[in-house]
Amino acid sequence: MSGPKPLVVVGDVLLDEDVEGTATRLSPDAPAPVVDVTGDRRRPGGAGLAAALAARDGREVTLVTALGDDPASDAVRRALSGRVRLVELPLEGSLPVKTRVLASGRPLVRVDRGGGTPGEPDAAVRDALTGAHAVLVADYGRRTADAVREDLAALAPRVPLVWDPHPKGDAPVAGARLVTPNAAETRALCPDGSDAQDCGVTLRAYARRGAELAERWQAAGVAVTLGERGVLLTSPGCGTPMLVPPPYRATGDPCGAGDCFAAVTAAALADGALPEEALQRAVAEAAAFVSAGGAGNHDLWRTTPAHREVPDTSSTDAFALAARVRARGGTVVATGGCFDLLHAGHVGLLESARRIGDCLIVCLNSDASLTRRKGPGRPLNREADRVRVLEALGSVDAVAVFAQDTPQELLTRLRPDVWVKGGDYSVQDLPEARTLRAWGGQAVVLPYLDGRSTTQLARRAAAAVARTGPTAP
Repeated sequence: MSGPKPLVVVGDVLLDEDVEGTATRLSPDAPAPVVDVTGDRRRPGGAGLAAALAARDGREVTLVTALGDDPASDAVRRALSGRVRLVELPLEGSLPVKTRVLASGRPLVRVDRGGGTPGEPDAAVRDALTGAHAVLVADYGRRTADAVREDLAALAPRVPLVWDPHPKGDAPVAGARLVTPNAAETRALCPDGSDAQDCGVTLRAYARRGAELAERWQAAGVAVTLGERGVLLTSPGCGTPMLVPPPYRATGDPCGAGDCFAAVTAAALADGALPEEALQRAVAEAAAFVSAGGAGNHDLWRTTPAHREVPDTSSTDAFALAARVRARGGTVVATGGCFDLLHAGHVGLLESARRIGDCLIVCLNSDASLTRRKGPGRPLNREADRVRVLEALGSVDAVAVFAQDTPQELLTRLRPDVWVKGGDYSVQDLPEARTLRAWGGQAVVLPYLDGRSTTQLARRAAAAVARTGPTAP
């Protein structure tokens, strides 16, 4: 399997500075908080942050940006050294510096200073763009993208190009694969796109703006980022947009989340992902980025970039859940099976089992275990899909997978108070009953809907195909 594909990031680099402290009193000469400084940190922002984030998985990243001879530009060069390859345009003036003053982690004020104008690109800049396999434009309205606009326009028809726009910047070049404005930017760019009924902040309003911008910019798609609601993907003339929600509600510092989203989107497209797949990955990565502290995360710039897995927050740890329920005196209920093709009998059993106690944990046969039990051709649905379907049920609190033929070993670790099986068993026939007695647990049998089983459903489906023939894809 090939590794991550190279990416070129084009855009405006800033120097971000956080001055951190505590505020416990007001100034005697003005109604303003006094911040006792405990530390300060400086790091690349804008396109510099996007490039560094794109390089975290070992990807080769080239950053085309304007840097000067000022101390802020030197600080950016040092921070990016060993992470990305820098290809510079001259900067007439000084690099912009954004300083946030935070008290107990909360921003009090931001101070902006500096600024310059990018000069003409040289041969090295043009060579870097000509050889690009994919491009991310991180536009912060400081004219770097404008300086190489002709080169970007030539690239758009033949390589994936993601443009993260800014209200003060130029419009994206025609043919961009995705443009990624945030909600506020779409409102600024389409000031007449709202109406009295929706106040301009409904999904319908953002879908209308996204489609309008896609047509205006001649972009294949516009992905409007909506914070905790996720991302809305629109296209020119598209009547029904796609909403990609985050996998969980992220709490933390959102500073830099847009750069993370754009960087991951461009990287995924470079690796061959479809736009929908790229956005799903980017939404999940951005949520993890925010939860880890955003651009202010102390660990982000400490070490050489290395691959970081997105934490799997979609699943509840069954053992931790059981321990919490037992600690507060609750009843842990467990049941088990293959659940290869979920049907009404399964749903009824799980709902009844959940009502017995304070949580329900499903012990699920792994793919190999299910094949040994049911024979060749099974499972019909792979393990990950079966877990996801079960976790989506309101009656199921957690799923634990076991690879053995029976769940005894898992039950010994889980130690549920009640073990539940459907009515086609008797307690005397359950080997799990003896296991549960070791810690005072109880096995029970619940009524089960007759005539419902995965095997019967599979047979009926096979018979229907034999009668009518397979449907065309």
